[in-house]
Amino acid sequence: MKLLAISDLHVRYTENRAIVEGLRPESDDDWLVVAGDVGETFDDIVWALGTLNERFAKVIWAPGNHELWTPPKDPVQLRGDKRYTHLVRTLRDLGVVTPEDEYPVWPGADGPVVIAPLFVLYDYTFRPEGTYTVEGALDVAHQAGVVATDEYLLHPDPYPSREAWCRARLSYTRSRLDRIDPALPTVLVNHFPLVREPTRVLRYPEFALWCGTEATADWHVRYRAITVVYGHLHIPRTIECDGVPHREVSLGYPREWRGRPVAPAGLVRILPQQ
Repeated sequence: MKLLAISDLHVRYTENRAIVEGLRPESDDDWLVVAGDVGETFDDIVWALGTLNERFAKVIWAPGNHELWTPPKDPVQLRGDKRYTHLVRTLRDLGVVTPEDEYPVWPGADGPVVIAPLFVLYDYTFRPEGTYTVEGALDVAHQAGVVATDEYLLHPDPYPSREAWCRARLSYTRSRLDRIDPALPTVLVNHFPLVREPTRVLRYPEFALWCGTEATADWHVRYRAITVVYGHLHIPRTIECDGVPHREVSLGYPREWRGRPVAPAGLVRILPQQ
């Protein structure tokens, strides 16, 4: 029995869709964590997670920013929190565990461990050096020509801004994490890195604005994480913070993984720990 993980499937690309079609568990008992950016359109997201849910004993999903986009050609034109809620309800009906469900407890080797899928967004606090406000940081990013597509397709409705939505999600998520049995360790799963350190290697450092929030910087310690799983950056690797491994498990775009000397890693084993 293994807990496996992957993120940033981006199934609108034919090559990535083929990879998803080929993903299989190693045993009938394996669980799978999917840390966001499955796709952009509602049907693609449901297809991919539904397909994986048929194969794995349990699929646990944390949304990425791409799932929250409202592309103009998507027949599902829900925006913001309504889109997220509709995704949650649809995936829950398929049997997929979402951030709104009871956190499952891993019963295998290294267990019991609480597997906590999170949705906390970002609040523009990963700012470029020398900037101290959201407006100033965004101005620097615009001048550098680095602007995330979220600014056009990720609508925060009914919140006045993405950072306001982030604040609401932080409060809600903290309240849920605080209720976990303090005797149990956790695996925290979030699309965005919980700490800023992974963004230090970005080719375009201004992009860090859309990569997380400083409010989660101590969560891996506060909530007894034995591993943090994330995606978003398309830089698959493991770093340690306070002795806790933070593992990026992203597949990424074909143009990225085609250029690497080895094939995409595919599923990453999280538990049992090596």
